[in-house]
Amino acid sequence: MIKTPLDGKIVRQKINEMKVKSVGLASIRELNRIVSNIEATTGQKFIRMEMGVPGLDPPEIAVQSEIEALKKGVGSKYPPFDGIPELKTEISRFVKLFMDISVNPEGCFPTVGAMQGCFLAMMVTSCFKKGKEKILFIDPGFPVNKKQARALGLQSEHFDIYNYRGERLRSKLESYLKKGDFAALMYSNPNNPSWIVFTETELKIIGELATKYDVVVMEDLAYFGMDFRKDYSQPGKPPFIPTVARYTGNYILIISSSKSFSLAGQRIGMTAISNTLFTSTGDNLLNYFDSNMFGRAYIFSGIYTLSSGVSHSAQFGLLALLKASNDGDFNFLEPVKEYARRAKVMKKLFLENGFKLVYDMDEDQPIADGFYFTISFPGFSGEELVEELLFYGISSISLAITGSDRLEGIRACVSWTDSSQFPVLEKRLQQFRTDHESGFRAREVYSTVK
Repeated sequence: MIKTPLDGKIVRQKINEMKVKSVGLASIRELNRIVSNIEATTGQKFIRMEMGVPGLDPPEIAVQSEIEALKKGVGSKYPPFDGIPELKTEISRFVKLFMDISVNPEGCFPTVGAMQGCFLAMMVTSCFKKGKEKILFIDPGFPVNKKQARALGLQSEHFDIYNYRGERLRSKLESYLKKGDFAALMYSNPNNPSWIVFTETELKIIGELATKYDVVVMEDLAYFGMDFRKDYSQPGKPPFIPTVARYTGNYILIISSSKSFSLAGQRIGMTAISNTLFTSTGDNLLNYFDSNMFGRAYIFSGIYTLSSGVSHSAQFGLLALLKASNDGDFNFLEPVKEYARRAKVMKKLFLENGFKLVYDMDEDQPIADGFYFTISFPGFSGEELVEELLFYGISSISLAITGSDRLEGIRACVSWTDSSQFPVLEKRLQQFRTDHESGFRAREVYSTVK
């Protein structure tokens, strides 16, 4: 019998112990636990592609600034829950210098990661105006965002962008928004999991329809500037990072510090609310919050009740990093180009061994190399492929849990796979191809293991 790189009996036992209905449709955290359990029992290391977790060290400038702030005693003081004034100013500068968008410091503030930024955005926009409470997700997307909507008791709808690129997006998007009951729409750009990037044509369509139907666009910029096909690293100089904010005043920009800045452990992100939206009033806000002005409800009822702000010292770390980036003293995108280098090699290894890219184009040009890519293998659904790859020491997630219609695909994240692991990945993929061309199916062979 064919011997898989990892002991098939142990793999099956650890899958069974988690008691998930389908390992191929398990949540990211469930898969993470299964893989960790297999590694602990076998003593063999996986090629871990299931978690979108940064794999680079934080910039020293942020580390030292946070240490200095703690030494000065900020750890004993509550921070302003909408951010220390200096940080608000630098967030405003950052948005202007790298996106060419003007947002007043009042509407710029830190959140406990972009995750809290997304939660806040859904919470307040869904209470903004009567009769407009639903969220529309342009998928594929980050699975947890839909969990957030459910936790808030919100109804949502979604569609996969794959067949609606370019001008085709207009009629598809309008078919939802014209119903009149959507408060907001959300997407990530660059996209998690597909790494597609919306074109200016698509962003213009989204902005125009958001204005026409009075819908707030929640633009999740978790991978800020990480489309490395263009150099977005020079402050105040084109090209500027693409954004819907050029085409509507109904926007909330949600920026992560985890990926572009490698500050994942500090749980600090940024939100910038357009000047127009910040001062807008809504006829439903007073039923939930203390103000009918959007921005004040967001800060004094939203942030205040959720967390009372972000860790004081973390704000100083981010402040130093933003100021250095804004002043042109630190190129924040240079270190994270490592992800593109890894993606280029990893994609090549998969494609050479019978896999195919699922999301492969941005309208008329190939997608960039970056934090994620999506792949399939002939004869497998994504659900089946996730499980099968576990026997070969490779972990991933199914596109089915991201809202994608491409059920044959899986998402691969490159952040935990450094160059020292490429020979192992290549060897395992070569065996995977050879085994499966002969008709072998590990998930079937080991299906009866208790």
